[in-house]
Amino acid sequence: MLNVFKNLYNYRELLKTSVKKEIRGKYKNSFLGVLWSFLNPLLQIAVYAIVFPLILRNTQENYVIFLCCGLIPWTFFSNAITRSAFTMVENGNILKKVYFPREILPISVVTSEGVNFLISTIIILVFVLFSGLGITKYILFYPLIFIAQYLLLIAISLIVSSICVYIRDLQHFIGVFLQLLFYATPIVYASDSIPENFKWILNLNPMTYIINGYRDIFYNQTMPDIKAILILICVFIVAIVIGYLIFNKLQKGFAEQL
Repeated sequence: MLNVFKNLYNYRELLKTSVKKEIRGKYKNSFLGVLWSFLNPLLQIAVYAIVFPLILRNTQENYVIFLCCGLIPWTFFSNAITRSAFTMVENGNILKKVYFPREILPISVVTSEGVNFLISTIIILVFVLFSGLGITKYILFYPLIFIAQYLLLIAISLIVSSICVYIRDLQHFIGVFLQLLFYATPIVYASDSIPENFKWILNLNPMTYIINGYRDIFYNQTMPDIKAILILICVFIVAIVIGYLIFNKLQKGFAEQL
């Protein structure tokens, strides 16, 4: 496992270049370019802000901010998994011609999506400021929650990117799974609005704690559940080790499969 950090350090320039390529490639030939990092979440927020309060009669106070704290982190989560799932296949020609640590590809995808998320967080800050809620000292815990989500995505991306080389249909299953998981995550609704007999589903979902963490610092303006976040970080580090072991074992056959 130490070789991973050594490889990432030795190939740090390649990692940096790959992250830049992922960020630029996402909006390649787009007139608005990086502005879509703002426009995409804003358009989604606009749709849900209309559907839930007006049509479904949701009475959540400051619902737009409530929604931002769930939808923007979820977009980071879903985009990172969807894009990393097929990154090995998309870069198959390069993998067969040039040697470099293969784990750089999924890591660069997650990192590029992380940069987009950090940019999109400005949307939350703008809504919080203009709503009159303001920013509190609890924003200091934002990096901790971000790190937890980033580690979770690194673990998942290592696994799905390597398995998709062998099972291409997995990418389609991931799309269906993410749609189901969206409704099993407190994005458009509050955790305490779910009946007790269904709360176990939310409790098993790590994104529940991450989104609630963002929501605590921006929307509720209270101390997030630091104990839960720290436990998650420890669990995700173990998951990264497991993910890398799976990745390392499967990468031996990448050239043949690609």
